[in-house]
Amino acid sequence: EEYEMNFAMSKAYKDETISLTRLNTEVRDLKRKVKSLGDVNINAIDEYGDVSQRYEFLTKQRDDLNEAKLKLNRIIKDLTYKMRTQFEQEYQKIRENFKSVFVSLFNGGKADIVLTDEDDALNSEIEIYAQPPGKNLNKISLLSGGEKALTAIALLFAILRTKPTPFCILDEIEAALDDANVHRFAKYLKEFSKETQFLVITHRKGTMEYVDTLYGATMEEEGVTKLVSLKLSDYNH
Repeated sequence: EEYEMNFAMSKAYKDETISLTRLNTEVRDLKRKVKSLGDVNINAIDEYGDVSQRYEFLTKQRDDLNEAKLKLNRIIKDLTYKMRTQFEQEYQKIRENFKSVFVSLFNGGKADIVLTDEDDALNSEIEIYAQPPGKNLNKISLLSGGEKALTAIALLFAILRTKPTPFCILDEIEAALDDANVHRFAKYLKEFSKETQFLVITHRKGTMEYVDTLYGATMEEEGVTKLVSLKLSDYNH
């Protein structure tokens, strides 16, 4: 009655190979597995909707971040290329200026600055080579203190010639030089002052002889500091 079949019709579905015991065992196993699933969560559909919405939101954020990452990588690559190009151009200018200034300050010799890794200019170390008159070409680390100082001064002026600045403060950079080199430095500084105004802190007389104005501090009374000035440009020297 339930399946609308008579006995003759149902005989066609009879299967002698089926074991009732095995079927009962399978039924028990399936019931046990269903029971282990726990109670039915009637809020599962609503929870699924919330989780699905959250998943879509996070997926969109992830896609946006990946797209932003690609854009940033392109920008970084473009900036790195521009930085490398600009650095190499300015480096070559400074290099040529350094060679010229070094010869002027040392009254001869030759010098150079070299990238240790030309394939990675932005991260490469820079070696400074200097050959004062009468000496072999050496790294700056092998020079005397005075020669190192004058070489560093040459590099400073080379940078300033490449990109002049309206104002520059020098704090006893010529302290390690001998008198002859002090005068050579001061003379070059005087010529350079046509483009840049220098404030020089020094105790070397040779440098003072070439300045336009001298400023000093004196303490005539204990604890009382007095500033004095002398405009040397008003006098012939």
